[in-house]
Amino acid sequence: MIKILIIEDEYNIRKLFSKYLSNQGYETIEAEDGQKAIQIFEKEHIDLIITDVMMPVMDGITLVNKIRITHPELPILMLTALDSFEDKEKGFISGADDYMVKPIDLNEMLLRIKALLRRYQIASSNKIELKDFSLDYQSGECIQNGNLLELSRKEFQLIFKLLASPNKIFTREQLMNEIWGFDSESYDRTVDTHIKKIREHVTSEAFEIITVRGLGYKAVIK
Repeated sequence: MIKILIIEDEYNIRKLFSKYLSNQGYETIEAEDGQKAIQIFEKEHIDLIITDVMMPVMDGITLVNKIRITHPELPILMLTALDSFEDKEKGFISGADDYMVKPIDLNEMLLRIKALLRRYQIASSNKIELKDFSLDYQSGECIQNGNLLELSRKEFQLIFKLLASPNKIFTREQLMNEIWGFDSESYDRTVDTHIKKIREHVTSEAFEIITVRGLGYKAVIK
């Protein structure tokens, strides 16, 4: 199930968004400011962010700037009461993918979310299906030629991350921050070790995990 982080300091609006998106089949997590959102990032896999701009503690612009350092591929929808060109420009420059001005039409927000998820090649069911290989994020199942493969949770998250964005290069730092968290005490070698284990267990002919020298890794669909 797609997991959406909703960051909004107004309680009623936050709950409205959460309930509406939950009814549409999404899993939602709530935060009242950017600082709480960063704390959630350390513990949770997030597929898309909806964030307000004007919030206490840490505003939306600052939050998006921080997220984009380690999560350049994460879809972000920015919401604000400010509708001037300059305000929209600041939002996009910070790294937001889309921008909506309050009051928000929920049906339009849903359409924009679906468009962002398609753009970032994340299937709405959180499933990846290739000719002899499939991943189901919700169940955590990895199937190869009809057989269930035993992968650790981190190995599963790592291979899912790479296959969800084929041909996209992820640095070791990006993968570490996304899967192990901002404050993880693990090292870059941790990613290499997990990639090695994945290659030992997964022998699918549908794709290949390529080492990009000096950068990181990418998955190539054959």
